Amino acid sequence: MAVEHLQALQEWAARQLETTSLDIAPASADASFRRYFRVTAKGRDYIVMDAPPAHEDCRPFIAVARLLGDAGVHVPQVLAQDLDRGFLLLTDLGNTTYLTALNDAALDAGVARELYLASNDALIRIQQASRPGVLPEYDRALLTRELMLFPEWYVAKHLGVTMSDDQRTILETVFERLLANNLAQPQVYVHRDWHSRNLMVSDPNPGILDFQDAVYGPITYDLASIYRDAYIQWDEEMQLDWVIRYWEKARAAGLPVRADFGDFWRDFEWMGAQRHIKVLGIFARLYHRDGKDGYLKDMPLVMHYLRRVCERYIELKPLFYLLDALQDKQPQVGYTF
Repeated sequence: MAVEHLQALQEWAARQLETTSLDIAPASADASFRRYFRVTAKGRDYIVMDAPPAHEDCRPFIAVARLLGDAGVHVPQVLAQDLDRGFLLLTDLGNTTYLTALNDAALDAGVARELYLASNDALIRIQQASRPGVLPEYDRALLTRELMLFPEWYVAKHLGVTMSDDQRTILETVFERLLANNLAQPQVYVHRDWHSRNLMVSDPNPGILDFQDAVYGPITYDLASIYRDAYIQWDEEMQLDWVIRYWEKARAAGLPVRADFGDFWRDFEWMGAQRHIKVLGIFARLYHRDGKDGYLKDMPLVMHYLRRVCERYIELKPLFYLLDALQDKQPQVGYTF
């Protein structure tokens, strides 16, 4: 960031906070062009978002922050805005992400249970507030664009593989099966990046960040994001327990989850497969196009999730074998039920 730009950001924040003495330090950065700074003034901490208007639009962040706040969950309040320069002044939700807390607690099951069940409660509150026509639809076009990141960026750019016509047909067939499932699911508000790096340990818990890309779409999407998280892994027995607890509470709250948990779990797994295909494409693009190599270490876990689901369901098994071929692995002989 240019020194002049940082100085302009600092001067703007100082004016909003009516102070001439203000400390500023990087708070975090994400996979986009947005940057976040923690500023301290009069003994209190705030967050300043810098979202260059040429690349980012602050208006969805402001609109979704209001929407989620009205739903009764803990999101940053927008205290001041300069849309021409892409500056926002926000309340600070602290600096302890779920991921940090879980790692600091050495993945203690008791700590994890408390955090994840709190995230379930917040997610249900968001979903209860859902109304069609408010957020963009997570429709076939958007879901398909996400899936197509995989052949373009992961297969072609990252693996350096040119697929045959038969392989492309296999991929397209499995994509269609996933899309049919995803689009048939009940629709609610979807945060779209509901995972351990975007939930903060706070009071009330959790604090929720990075919600500007929220959409109206499949009810299992955010559950798949957090329980099949690219940044931390839990035993499937624990995933199952937390998803069942969500399902029971969601049913009691009147949300349109499947009446049979087995059907709901299948939806959860197939939605996760769509997300993991997309994430592999995004992580590859971040590296090859944007020069960000920090996500490469997370690819093996994402691939593990994807392969496990594709191996489990006979309709997705062709993708399991295709992944073997693309990665030049020896197929494993087994049984699918």
